[in-house]
Amino acid sequence: MFAAYVTVTVVMIAATAGTALADFAGARFVLANSAEVGVSPSWIPLLGWLKAAGAAGLLLGLLGARLVGLAAAAGLVLFFTGAVVAHARARVFHNIAFPGGFLALAIGSLTLAVVQP
Repeated sequence: MFAAYVTVTVVMIAATAGTALADFAGARFVLANSAEVGVSPSWIPLLGWLKAAGAAGLLLGLLGARLVGLAAAAGLVLFFTGAVVAHARARVFHNIAFPGGFLALAIGSLTLAVVQP
């Protein structure tokens, strides 16, 4: 079970850190997607920082700060739940698999972190 926890969490860290970097860089796909779901461009840096904090918290959890890792995983579940809701509210379904995939990874990392001894 520990191997699954590490694997899912490392994938979540990499994916979340990667998308945070895209937010910080002002990548075109980030700006286009946020406009499509009604998120102001002024929010993008804050959202990037939240993702980066989540990735850092997951890493700290893997390194032994269990409560930090649990809090980060729970925060990312909430974050990506909000992203899925934003897509659904705006009726933008053609790319809802991306926040849905991130949400699934976040749920997986949280679940596996909870069941670790």
